[in-house]
Amino acid sequence: MQADVKALLKLPREEAFRQWLGLAGEWVEEPNIRRGGESGVKRVMTTEGKMLYRKQQVGHIYRPWHHPFGYPTAMREQQVLLACADLHVTVPVLVYADCRKVGGVWHALLVTEALDGFSSLEDCYARGDEQRWGEDLHLRILHEVGCTLARFNKGRFEHGCLRMKHVFVRVGEKIEVALIDLEKSRKSFSAVRAARHDIGQMKRHCDWNTAQWQSFLSGFEETFGADYKKI
Repeated sequence: MQADVKALLKLPREEAFRQWLGLAGEWVEEPNIRRGGESGVKRVMTTEGKMLYRKQQVGHIYRPWHHPFGYPTAMREQQVLLACADLHVTVPVLVYADCRKVGGVWHALLVTEALDGFSSLEDCYARGDEQRWGEDLHLRILHEVGCTLARFNKGRFEHGCLRMKHVFVRVGEKIEVALIDLEKSRKSFSAVRAARHDIGQMKRHCDWNTAQWQSFLSGFEETFGADYKKI
């Protein structure tokens, strides 16, 4: 069964949750056990031929101050996705998100649109796209990655689990960068602290040479501003 999004969004809350969960799809991330529960992602199609990703969770929680006994991480991701619009950071378009308790256990769904035309840096490097780009374009792409992450961190958000598979790019007449998998993202005490955390993760998980790393940092500093010196 394909998703008729307009119809689904008009349903009462409980029925909407049931029908979103009942949509057939294929696993792109098999359910994994962590945080006392499980979380996985399925790919589903709409009646209009668009691809959606449905994150589904059971008992997969974090403990914010206003929910000391736990709340689904998908709901945290929903809030970060919405906040990114004001930060001018491209993320997957949010289609639907909700949660409910069943037998005292949290169940949650988060549905987003596919990033059409984008590829993760991990996939780009696996295909050898940097050879096709050439070094000049590659450096410009990494500069824009730095700019994008700086905008995110300036909002005091830290990604929390930043890898090449979480940074997506679309290279055409202009270079576009998007961030995904924001369920571990959270507000930090300061923009500098958020930046220090995410830059450190990028450093540990990238294989960029000195010039490439400097291009990333140049874009970050250009966007982050004077406080970059405190990182």
